[in-house]
Amino acid sequence: MGRNTHYMDPLLRPESIAVMGASERPGSVGRQTMENLLTGGYEGRLFAINPGYDSILGVPAFPNLAALPETVEHVVLTLGDANIEAALDDAIAHGAKAATMMSSLALENDHEPPLRERIAAKIAASGLIVCGANGMGFYNCADGVWVCGFDTRENHVRGGNVTLISHSGSGMAGIIDCEERIDFNLAVSTGQELSVTMDQYMDFALEQPETRVIGLFMETARNPEGLIAAFEKANEKSIPVVVLKVGRTELSARLAVSHSGAIAGRDDAYQALFDRHGVQRVQDMDELATALILFAQPHPVAAGGLVTIHDSGGERQLLIDLAGDMKVPLAEISPTTRTNLEELLDPGLPAVNPLDAWGAGGPGADAIMENCLAALMADPNAAVGAVVHDRAPLSGLCEEYFDYMRRGHEASGKPVFLVANRQGSGTDFAAVTITREGFPVLDGLRPFLAGVRCLLDYRDLRQRPEGLLPRPDNDTVIHWRKSLEKGGTLDEYTSSRLLADFGFPMNPARLEDSESAVVEAASDLGYPLAIKTAQPGILHKTDCDGIRLGIQNEVQLKAAYHELSVRLGSRVVVAPMVDTSGVEMVLGLVRDEQFGPLVMLGFGGINVETIRDVAYALPPFSRMEAGRLLGSLQLRPLLDGLRDRPAVDIDAFCVAAERFSIMADALGDVFEEIDINPVIVHPAGCIAVDALVVCR
Repeated sequence: MGRNTHYMDPLLRPESIAVMGASERPGSVGRQTMENLLTGGYEGRLFAINPGYDSILGVPAFPNLAALPETVEHVVLTLGDANIEAALDDAIAHGAKAATMMSSLALENDHEPPLRERIAAKIAASGLIVCGANGMGFYNCADGVWVCGFDTRENHVRGGNVTLISHSGSGMAGIIDCEERIDFNLAVSTGQELSVTMDQYMDFALEQPETRVIGLFMETARNPEGLIAAFEKANEKSIPVVVLKVGRTELSARLAVSHSGAIAGRDDAYQALFDRHGVQRVQDMDELATALILFAQPHPVAAGGLVTIHDSGGERQLLIDLAGDMKVPLAEISPTTRTNLEELLDPGLPAVNPLDAWGAGGPGADAIMENCLAALMADPNAAVGAVVHDRAPLSGLCEEYFDYMRRGHEASGKPVFLVANRQGSGTDFAAVTITREGFPVLDGLRPFLAGVRCLLDYRDLRQRPEGLLPRPDNDTVIHWRKSLEKGGTLDEYTSSRLLADFGFPMNPARLEDSESAVVEAASDLGYPLAIKTAQPGILHKTDCDGIRLGIQNEVQLKAAYHELSVRLGSRVVVAPMVDTSGVEMVLGLVRDEQFGPLVMLGFGGINVETIRDVAYALPPFSRMEAGRLLGSLQLRPLLDGLRDRPAVDIDAFCVAAERFSIMADALGDVFEEIDINPVIVHPAGCIAVDALVVCR
């Protein structure tokens, strides 16, 4: 078909298709599939398979695949579960390269192995490329290949630049069937992914020159390595990916032994994955559709924040409140821009952003709005702009608003949008027309602001400094790998040695098991001291009152050791007292079953599980990335000092986090959990007081 070849071509743009179960019966999947292929303008060779017809909707029909005049590339199975297995056998025997199956693969009174497992095994053995099962098929709008057994709108254009890949059939249909402001080149309902996974559809889309943005409705990652490769390829090609990820559950059903494991959930691993690769995450389908519209428009985002113009002071305040809640930056306009606005505005209207520019009205009001938006958009701190007005009666659009947008864009070259404060219509002719002109019309402030946040975050991702990560000492890695491969839980002393060997700032400590040895250690370390039980099996010392702090002399030391040894056992760790006046932070590691080691960093102490103010990242990462993650936390201002408390050494903690992440990457396959809590950050440096390492 005159396009670059791809291994997915037999599935997504085949040269020939046979529809098994094709029919003229109204409402049947077989008929709807035929209608979609014809409506979409399929240009290849099309055949219907049904022994009861000579032709179906003008397409020649044959009793079975063996009767066809040629071997077709793609077989569409529009049959129920009772007949699907035999039909798949015929398609494989026929020599087809690809198939689409929409049935759910669930039979009453089935036998072992069940139908789904039998179908999956046959697909794997044959090498057939399959879309489904239990999906709705796909729309390759770019090539006119609509392989779907369900109704849709008839006006999908061939010039689209948006790809939508969904694990949910409704997640695809709910947008593609009714959202004419988005022109798709490809939309796929992947179903059970028995053969082809989400990342492979992404790879196909990333090779198409028209693809500008990819949207994902994701339930899980069935091929984690492939998904990571697809995200990396998208970044190489500067194609943004927007994901709606559903299904937030715990990392596993086991009881975690560390705070890190107790806090982390499976969704944290996905968030870390998205964050690593700059994937923009949204929370619902309105936000997904809006973000796709924003990324699909042709105008590049500039530096700075959002500027908006309004005809209502109250609705302007609403946007300010929501932008603050959603962390969407509003541009701080320059003195020059304020002066220009003051010359345009009616008396009593302040020259600020966001701007309420509707004063007394009258014949010149629209010109004032146009010129004010142009002034805002031309400001050097404006990245994108929006006209925020409500729809006219019956959800109509005032054409004057289009003039505002065109004028604002002409003055700046920047993206500008028309946003209703609440829902309008995705099929309104005027809205669709002006959106395709490059000036998107959007509905609802929250979805719009979520989309703007995606635009700005993706822009900033492209400008993030990567930072060169130091490599760990190879001998150190080899030594500890041999030691850790035995498994089990390390005691505090061994955990500290491990971390110190990788350059982590640990409080020096001694492991002893007699009074005389404890006294000797105290002489070497100096007072004041802390003494903690190191008895095997005790993981959280505070739970058993196993810590004595602030020991000033030998008499106090002997008394403390005697009490701990009688009650808990003779093994103890002796360590210098650490100044606790800093901020208590935490670093940890948990293992995700799909993506491997996951590093946690944030605010710690004994209330870490209650506070739960932490972020997650895939290792390794740089100290700059650690600083960015800290910036996302609610308690981040504590690090800058409050009232009479000085600011602490954030850079020292970020360096420690970098070193920890390097160790986690080098030895991540042997770790199950790690907990370093607290890491006390002072005005000059940081130091870890306690650590727990659990090996696989």
